[in-house]
Amino acid sequence: MELIAVGLNHKTAPVAVRERFSLGKEAIRQGLTNLSAYPGINEAVILSTCNRSELYAEVNDADTDKEAVRQFLFDLTGNDETVEDYLYTLTGEDTIRHLFAVTASLDSLVLGEGQILSQVKAAYTLSRELGTTGTVLNTLFHRAIAVGKRVRTETRIAYSAVSVSYAAVELARKKLGGLEGATALIYGAGKMAELTVQHLRSHGIKQIYVANRHVEKARELAAAYGGQAVPWEEAMDKAVFADIIVTSTGAPHYVVKTWETKKLMVKRRERPLFFIDIAVPRDVEPEVAQIRGVTLYNIDALEAVVEGNVADRKREAAKAATIVTEEVAALTKKFRYLTFRPLMAQLSDKAERIRQREIRRAAAKLPTLKDSEAKALDQLTKMIVRKLLRVPMMKLNAAAGTSQEDFYKAAMEALFVEGAGETREAKGGKEHRHYRYAGQ
Repeated sequence: MELIAVGLNHKTAPVAVRERFSLGKEAIRQGLTNLSAYPGINEAVILSTCNRSELYAEVNDADTDKEAVRQFLFDLTGNDETVEDYLYTLTGEDTIRHLFAVTASLDSLVLGEGQILSQVKAAYTLSRELGTTGTVLNTLFHRAIAVGKRVRTETRIAYSAVSVSYAAVELARKKLGGLEGATALIYGAGKMAELTVQHLRSHGIKQIYVANRHVEKARELAAAYGGQAVPWEEAMDKAVFADIIVTSTGAPHYVVKTWETKKLMVKRRERPLFFIDIAVPRDVEPEVAQIRGVTLYNIDALEAVVEGNVADRKREAAKAATIVTEEVAALTKKFRYLTFRPLMAQLSDKAERIRQREIRRAAAKLPTLKDSEAKALDQLTKMIVRKLLRVPMMKLNAAAGTSQEDFYKAAMEALFVEGAGETREAKGGKEHRHYRYAGQ
């Protein structure tokens, strides 16, 4: 059995193509329910986010079954071969390495983002509940999730802000010593304003006022995040109560002027006020920064912070990549052992059947055998079988993943497994010189 992954992501496909492969939970559920209609695919997990759609599978043979995997993905998403150029196909160890990089957020659009790990968990949980995972994918995804957690524990890849809106909120949080119980006034209701509001809410801010020249947009944004819309001309009245003022309008002129900010600070009795100006062109007059009690960050200052944080994340990513390499090697070693587990189980089962049959025959010839003597005979035969199998089992385990793997597997099957020789001859003696990943 072998691992294979087929999919596309933000690196290989534009958003218009990614949208065509996007799948909701119910669509994935229905697709996995019909997995048995695709011979050769034994286990499957589907991961679909805004930036990637991937199908991870355990198949009989990657060379012959990859078309079934692709067809399953096409049927599931309603696509066809016209998007073939956007897809990637990974097998064996490359599949392991890719999934580990995904959970470590090394393959994300935003390096170090934290959402992908929970998305992988959800995808795996759904597949497990539907019964489309077994020994191989259970082992793979358990380890992948553990790798994601390890990277976040042992590195600082997710610690620093790498978006302007998030960096702005982080600066405000540090400046104010926390945002719990704070009040914010937002000028504007566009995308950047909304992202900033999201981050403010996630940090526990108490009250949000939204002012926009089109009051309906202000109401929509305020309602979405439990805030309050205020008329544009009344914004400065609410600023008296604010700890943070965020400006993100499309105005061609300054929205917040120096003279009115001075009047505002008199009303506030110079209580500290933090301005975040993320508009281009700027919304806040630069001279506002000179007013006592006022701190002003504009888009240039914020982008400089973000650039520094991106550099920090890249340094941490190198540490994360080392962790991924270590974990890939460890899991590959484990899968090499799984390669021979079915054969080893066959040998053990056959030996045990023979032992029990001979015990029954001996017992029939020894009607006066005492219980203690029967137990001694049973233990004696168990030890004989165990010692006879010990060396062959050690040889099999040592050969897994080496150039001798196929030799030992073929030899053991030919010597101990009935019909193995005929099966191999029927296949034309084909041998595979790559790792196999076998379930129980």
